[in-house]
Amino acid sequence: MNSIANTDAIAEQKITHYSAIVIGAGQAGLSMSYCLKEQGIDHLVLEKSNHIASNWRNERWDTFCLVTPNWQCQLPGFLYQGSDPHGFMVKDEIVEYLESYYAFFKPPVIFNCPVISLTKKDNLFTVVTAKKTYTADQVIIACGSYHEPSIPEMSKAMPAHIQHVHSNAYKNPQQLPDGEVMVVGTGQSGAQIAEDLHLAGRKVHLCVGNAPRVNRRYRGRDVVDWLDDMGYYQTTLETHPDGKNAVHSTNHYVTGRDGGRDLNLRIFAEQGMKLYGHLKNATGDSLFFGDDLKANLDYADEVAKRIVDYIETHIQKNAIDAPADDNIYSDYLPEITTELLFNVANITSIVWSTGFKMRFEWIKLPVFESNGHPKQKRGVTDVDGLYFIGLNWMHTWGSGRFYQVGRDAEYLGEIISTYAEVEQKTFA
Repeated sequence: MNSIANTDAIAEQKITHYSAIVIGAGQAGLSMSYCLKEQGIDHLVLEKSNHIASNWRNERWDTFCLVTPNWQCQLPGFLYQGSDPHGFMVKDEIVEYLESYYAFFKPPVIFNCPVISLTKKDNLFTVVTAKKTYTADQVIIACGSYHEPSIPEMSKAMPAHIQHVHSNAYKNPQQLPDGEVMVVGTGQSGAQIAEDLHLAGRKVHLCVGNAPRVNRRYRGRDVVDWLDDMGYYQTTLETHPDGKNAVHSTNHYVTGRDGGRDLNLRIFAEQGMKLYGHLKNATGDSLFFGDDLKANLDYADEVAKRIVDYIETHIQKNAIDAPADDNIYSDYLPEITTELLFNVANITSIVWSTGFKMRFEWIKLPVFESNGHPKQKRGVTDVDGLYFIGLNWMHTWGSGRFYQVGRDAEYLGEIISTYAEVEQKTFA
């Protein structure tokens, strides 16, 4: 649809105008639509896929579940009302939650409508889609930041028989060929996929990065509950100790599987999982690793301890009666290996949990940092009438999650409503 002929054909179609257009119908886009509806602003939501919750449905593994408790599902007007607030929704339940939200207020979504370009001339935005061209006074980008799976170039040097699967395409251990599996990356996805394979009895090799970990529970409660009581989730980007660097921080690995538990890589190693430092390079014969395994495991433990120490201070300060800590700890350090031969290890597949690239080339407006990340403050950009929502740490930890994306939507809803009122007065 990017040819000149097709672009001209789209341009010749009748153009429809809205006060606001939301691009993306995930939890951020739906939250934004709800708040615009509450403000009485006529709008349209454009969604590239053919149904609600496409990414949750199609780009998660079979045993995927939330790592945050269900009570944190707080989309605007649609708080979690289920019977297990301290449990963790599995994939199908997450899809059902979003489908129910869609049915709840019936947002004006056009499906199968990927956006080709977004431009602005004078005070008017032009949104060109594969189906039709629209104009709008204001536009809200709600399509997240996980656009294109990132797999390192070194993968191309590996033996031809190795099957490569990115974390967004991993479904279950059965999809991988017989043999041993290497998982690269220990963010939330990598650590959980490694556990999924490990529990299925597969021999797992795990390249450990510098992601932190967190205990699932401490002294009788989920750590998330403690942190919420202590006001952590109200910390804003402006008040966070790491400042703007918080945006680039890696999520702590933990799981909600089977009711929730720790993911302790040292314990996995004691059970037979092979751990290495970060993957440095690969050839047709060998894999090469950094010598940072100990440092990365130590760092993960330090962060977990820092969090429980923070909670312990809160318990003592407030004289809270809580049971003793019953977590299982380990200081096990596996042998440090910096080179591994493919044929010796019998590795037949690699799961790349190496993140995603942002792809915003279709936005033809000066709203990006040099690294390609949107330049915004709590969703508001320097281009009047253009906003982002649903990105990590736009305002708080929960900005990109079910917990607080609704608060950001409400905030933007107020700004968008005020902008619309000013525009009406200006051109009246």
